[in-house]
Amino acid sequence: MREPIHPLDRMRAAARRSMPPSAWDYLMGAAVDEHTARRNSSRYAELPLLPRVCVDVSSVDTSCTLLGTELAAPILLAPIALQKLFHPDGEHGTLAGAAAGGVLPVISMESSVSLPDLTDAGTPFWSHLYIQRDRGLTRELVAQAEEADAGALMVTLDSPVAGARYRQDAAMLHLPDGVQRANLPPATAGRLTGGYLDPSVTWADIEWLVANTQLPVVGKGVLHPEDALRACAAGAAAVVVSNHGGRNLDTAAATVDCLPGVADAVAGRVPVLVDGGIRRGTDVLKAIALGASAVLVGRPYVWGLATGGAAGVRTVIDLLHDELAAAMTLTGAPRLDRVDADLLTIFSVRGRPCR
Repeated sequence: MREPIHPLDRMRAAARRSMPPSAWDYLMGAAVDEHTARRNSSRYAELPLLPRVCVDVSSVDTSCTLLGTELAAPILLAPIALQKLFHPDGEHGTLAGAAAGGVLPVISMESSVSLPDLTDAGTPFWSHLYIQRDRGLTRELVAQAEEADAGALMVTLDSPVAGARYRQDAAMLHLPDGVQRANLPPATAGRLTGGYLDPSVTWADIEWLVANTQLPVVGKGVLHPEDALRACAAGAAAVVVSNHGGRNLDTAAATVDCLPGVADAVAGRVPVLVDGGIRRGTDVLKAIALGASAVLVGRPYVWGLATGGAAGVRTVIDLLHDELAAAMTLTGAPRLDRVDADLLTIFSVRGRPCR
């Protein structure tokens, strides 16, 4: 078999060798036949770029500011649970790697390191939340994020129940010794996935959350433009176009196909972010061109964590950052505000299935 050419693909192969098979299947598994997870990535490669030439690109600036936080590139690290499954440093390694790379990590509610233990270094981060069946516990988690000086609270909207994750369930039904959800009482965890989810959550609960925190609330899990508008009406400070990495509803639309419709509907009211399938710097460029303010990267940074701890996370960030800068240079877009849909051919944006 031919060896992978791209450094991130080589890192992926190394990560698979470095962690227990059960941890790999937990990380990489998706819902049912995993069509959506694959489609998230493959759709980016199908969108052709249309470069402009004879533009002064002697200085390229990838930096941006998102909800008051300055970033070296429009990249966030998506919330991923239980990172001590993948490396002994767990979320400590992710936070350190993100700080070194100048991007923003989002720390999962299901972190294997408690938020107070993780954030005493003062590194900028956002905190992630599922609204709990126990609203009192939800209030405690929000207060914990506020006390840790989180920059925002990212709430998952698209998980009233857990998806049917056959690969994950076949590999791991219970957490191994030494790994736990450090921010949650053991009784709330239930199964490996989903015991704490509340299928009764509505927009009224999002309004309640916004009213009960000092932090900006970012709604994650929007695909339909009308849901993006409902999130804005509920007080969300930003929305994330996301299908949960394909882990919930298989054959759901790829996020990049839904991004233009959501961005058009929101029309600049709040920042629009997107996750799912980002594997190259050109993917970041295309997401920005289609209306995103920034992207969230998930599984790839965990490959870096698994192979090199904080240094591995930094390597993934630097790789995407460098590729983004090169792509901006080669398409004639020296700043992010020069990146728009004109960089994609008409065939790329024809037919937006989520509009």
